[in-house]
Order: sequence, then structure tokens, then C-alpha cells
Amino acid sequence: MPTAKRRNPYYQGPVSDHFDGTHFFNPDGIEPLGFRDLMRWQFGGNRDRWPKSVPSPFVPAKPDARVDGDDLRVTMVGHATMLVQVAGLNILTDPVWSDRASPFAFAGPKRVVAPGIAFDDLPPIDLVLVSHNHYDHLDVATLRRLQARHRPHVVTPLGNDTIIRRAVPTMQVTAMDWGERIPLAGIRIDAEPVHHWSARGTGDRRMALWAAFVLSTTAGKIYHVGDTGFHGGVNYRAAQQKHGAFRLAVLPFGAYEPRWFMKGQHQNPDEAVMGMELANAAYVAGHHFATFQLTDEAIETPVKALKTALAEREIPQERFRPLRAGEVFDVPAA
Repeated sequence: MPTAKRRNPYYQGPVSDHFDGTHFFNPDGIEPLGFRDLMRWQFGGNRDRWPKSVPSPFVPAKPDARVDGDDLRVTMVGHATMLVQVAGLNILTDPVWSDRASPFAFAGPKRVVAPGIAFDDLPPIDLVLVSHNHYDHLDVATLRRLQARHRPHVVTPLGNDTIIRRAVPTMQVTAMDWGERIPLAGIRIDAEPVHHWSARGTGDRRMALWAAFVLSTTAGKIYHVGDTGFHGGVNYRAAQQKHGAFRLAVLPFGAYEPRWFMKGQHQNPDEAVMGMELANAAYVAGHHFATFQLTDEAIETPVKALKTALAEREIPQERFRPLRAGEVFDVPAA
């Protein structure tokens, strides 16, 4: 007898060019490697040792209540969590205030630097962007705290809304597919492809979508990418062709070694700089480094490699800022 088709617990919808009825996928892309390759990497013995605790060179920030007019301000909390203040809105990206990026409180990647904004010092939060469901990006403990204090509107790709609502039933969540556009709080939000994958456990791989977001505001366009493999620059070119120039791109550039395992899911600093150019971004807020050790490279290797990549392309260092916890970046007008 034929095997019964596996049910997706997060999303049921029509087949598309990136959904087969059960699983999401990257068109013409690389599927995530399996358990055997994971064990080969984990027991390969090539992981650099990070310090248990690292002080940020910046004191914890205490943000203004609002930023208006043409101003655009980004304050780094840590990893992929940033406070973006623009057009009178306070926006959090992939908020994680927990000590571990893990389903467990006692195991998993542990934070080595304190959050760059104390949770109680957050201004009123209007909007939260959750790019996908990996634990270093979707932290339900933090979402519960945000709901209790701020009651923000959450925007996330398909399927992740189910995960969030199960954990925080009263949270207002909008789920988006690639290519969809919504107006919200006076801005426009587009969900765009990235090359990544998803999973919360061992049985739900690729059952919720991953995405980038483009925010069109009165102060310019912002391109937020939570995680992505470079994928030959396909998605960067498409974003530029569809949206034109960006005042700011929020791009990951860490957690990328070993390349044989990470190439399909995390771009390296050289690829991130190429992505900046392909997307036609005037400035970049760099993230996904020096907070949780997820991969093999040393804690400062991504920043050193980023400086080299920028110098080789004769791009001023100040255009691609690797933001540290507590650092505030007032983005110049493009």
C-alpha cells in the first residue's frame, strides 16, 4: 500500500513554485544536509572555542521613544535582534532576549554578550518581524514578554503564525507568502525570498516558510534579511530589480563555517558584501555574529573577514557596519 502523505502541522495551502503541498523549498536551491552530515560536522573537531562571556564596547542603549521625519536609527540588541526606528514606528527584528537560542533552558547555544537594550528600556514596540522559526530567530519566551508589555503586531512567513499563536494565543500575527505585499501602520511590507530552511524539531523540517522583508517608508526602503545562503545572488538581484535602491539593508554575515555544511543556509562576509552591491544598498547593518556560537569560526573572524572583503572592493568601511550590542547606527540619508 502507498505510504500516507505526511501532514504539515503549521500550514495547509495550494502548491506553488516553493511549496509542494507539505514542504517549502528553495527553487533551484540546495536542500539542508541530513543527520549523517550533521554528525560529521559536530564531531569534526574543528570548532574554535569562544569565551564564555564578552563585554560589549558599548553601554546598553536607552532608545528615544520615537524617531520621525527622515531619520532612520538602528540599535543592536544582539545576533539578529535589532530595534529599527523609522517614520514614527518602533520595529523589532527576530527578537531574542533569552539566554539560550534553544528549545531548552539548560542546553544549546548560550549568549556570550548581554542584550544591547535591557528589555525594560524598550520604547513602545509597534511591529515585530520574525523571519523564520529557528530558535535564534523565533523565541516564544521573548514574544510572550513583548505581548504582555507592548502588544505589537507580528509579521512572519507562512506557517510561523501557527507556532506563534500556539505559544501566545492573543498575539496579533499576519502571515505572508513570498511576493505578497501588505500596508501596515503607515508603511508597506513586502515578503521576499531568501535561501534558507526551517525546523523547530526533528519532524517539521521545511514545514514553515522563511523570508526577507522590504519595508517601504517615508524615510526610504529597508531590506531586512534574517538568514540566507548567497545562492548565486539570485534573491539580491530580484530584490533590486523589484524595489530599486535601498537606504539600508540588514544583512547576516556570520555563522558560516564549515562552508561544505553552511553554504546553503548562511552566507559568509564576502558573499554579504556582494549581496550589498547586488541589492544596491547604500548602507548595511550587519548582524548574526559574536552573540551565540552556532558554527566553527572564532568569535572575531567574521568582522576581520568583512573588513577584508570591503577593502578588496574599495567600499568604505562605514557603509557596512557590523553592529555590536548597544551600538546605535543613525543611517545617513541615501
